[in-house]
Amino acid sequence: MSEQQPESVRQAWQGVVDTARRSAAEGLVVGTSGNVSARVGDLVLVTPSGVPYDRLGPDDAVGVDLEGHQVLGDLGPTSELPLHLAVYRSTDAAAVVHTHAVHATAVSTLVAEVPLVHYAAAILGGPVRTAAYARYGTPELADAMLKALRDRTGCLLANHGTVTYGDTLDQAYDRTAQLEWLCHLWLTASSVPGRAPALLSTAQLAEVTEALKGYGQRG
Repeated sequence: MSEQQPESVRQAWQGVVDTARRSAAEGLVVGTSGNVSARVGDLVLVTPSGVPYDRLGPDDAVGVDLEGHQVLGDLGPTSELPLHLAVYRSTDAAAVVHTHAVHATAVSTLVAEVPLVHYAAAILGGPVRTAAYARYGTPELADAMLKALRDRTGCLLANHGTVTYGDTLDQAYDRTAQLEWLCHLWLTASSVPGRAPALLSTAQLAEVTEALKGYGQRG
């Protein structure tokens, strides 16, 4: 990346690469599937299409404006660019993570909403919805995703994967990991013959949501 680029852009690109590599290392994607982006002002830095994450370096940064016009880099942006831009146009997100996590993708083929088997759903704003299927890279998929994301910070994409967003790359990634864990938990509990997992009520989830407002360190 050119030394003329602001430090904020260089740091954001490194964060995108690190997060993409982490998603592969932790089994949330295979090969070049999935994609990651971060927003710096009106610039969206996004992983390129079809390039293994371990080959990406500082000079491989890919950036587009909020209309999708490429303004930085020689590599082409991910084919899922419409998903990322739809999130940035509709929310105050600073980062988006899209994966093909196995358990979450499996659940996306089974339910319209992830059952409330654990209060981790509160981390994503409530019961996680499954967006209707549409082919990858299409405006139709972006529209379906936005409907599923209403008042949520994550959703499943039917027969496809996950999308989460956050104020930082770490937060967006953590929400993806929590969603994959939640789906894994439900699949595990549902696999016991003759038993169905007990589910939380919406009132119980709301109680957790309120409690989480005071969670963590203060200082």
